[in-house]
Amino acid sequence: MILLADSGSTKTDWLLLDEDGQQITRFASVGFNPFYQTQAVIAEGLRNEVVPKVSGQVREVHFYGAGCADEKTSRPACDALTDGFPDATIAVHSDLLAAARGLCGRQPGIACILGTGSNNCLYDGEKIVNNIGSLGFWLGDEGSGGYLGKRLVTHYLHGELPTEIYEAFRTSYPDVARLSILDRAYKQPFPNRYFATFAPFLSQYLDRPFIRNLVQDAFHVFLDIYVVRHPGSGALPLHFTGSVAHYFESVLKEAMVKKGLQLGSIQKSPMLGLARYHIAG
Repeated sequence: MILLADSGSTKTDWLLLDEDGQQITRFASVGFNPFYQTQAVIAEGLRNEVVPKVSGQVREVHFYGAGCADEKTSRPACDALTDGFPDATIAVHSDLLAAARGLCGRQPGIACILGTGSNNCLYDGEKIVNNIGSLGFWLGDEGSGGYLGKRLVTHYLHGELPTEIYEAFRTSYPDVARLSILDRAYKQPFPNRYFATFAPFLSQYLDRPFIRNLVQDAFHVFLDIYVVRHPGSGALPLHFTGSVAHYFESVLKEAMVKKGLQLGSIQKSPMLGLARYHIAG
C-alpha cells in the first residue's frame, strides 16, 4: 500500500492507496511542520492520529509537508515517519512539490499555495525550477490566512474597521484585545495558525467593500511579489491550492484578471492530483 500525506501547519490530509491505486481510506490529522516541531512532537502526533487509522502493511510513504524544504529541515519528519512505519520506504518532500505535482501533473505551470501560509513555484513538468521564497509569517506569507487574519486584527485594534464590521468582530471575538493579541503573537506557539482562524470572518463579510478590498489587496501583493516575477508567468497556467484560495476564489480570480494572468485550476487540496501522479508512476 502507498500512503500519501499533504501537510500544512494546521492540518494534514492523508490518503491510503492499495497496490492497484484504489483508495482505501482518506482522513485528516493535525498539521506537522518540522520548522516549528521536534521529531518527538511529530512522532507523538503520528502515533495518536495516524498509525491507528492505517491497517495493513504500508510499502511506501510519500509525505509532502510545510517546513520540509531540504534534507536537513525534513529530518525530524522523516525520522518520525520511520518510527511510525518502520517497514516502509519513506520519502519526504516539500508541500510546494505536492502543489506542483498535484495541480500541474507532468505539464509546465506555476503552482501556488494559499492556506495558513503561502508559497509559489515555477514547475517544468518534472521538477521545481524556480521559487521566490516566502519569508514566513512575520516577514512574508502574503495572501495567506495568517496574513489576512493579521491585517484584520490590526485594523480592529487600530479602530479602522467600518462600524458594522467592528461591532460584528467584537461580538464574534470578545476576548480579542491588545494584550491578548500580543501574547498570542509573541509568546504562544503557532501564531500563524492563530491569526488564520480569523479568515472565516472575512469570508462572511466578503460582500462589504472594506473587506473585499482587504482580501483583494493581499492577493495583489502576493501576485506582484511571487508570481509575475517568474519567467513566462503571463503564458503559463497559474494553479492554486489551499483553503484561502478555495474560499476566496472569486476575489482571487478578479486579482488574476487584473494582472493579465492565465487561470489554471483552484483546488482546496492537491491530494487527488497527487494520487494520479503516483499511480501513473
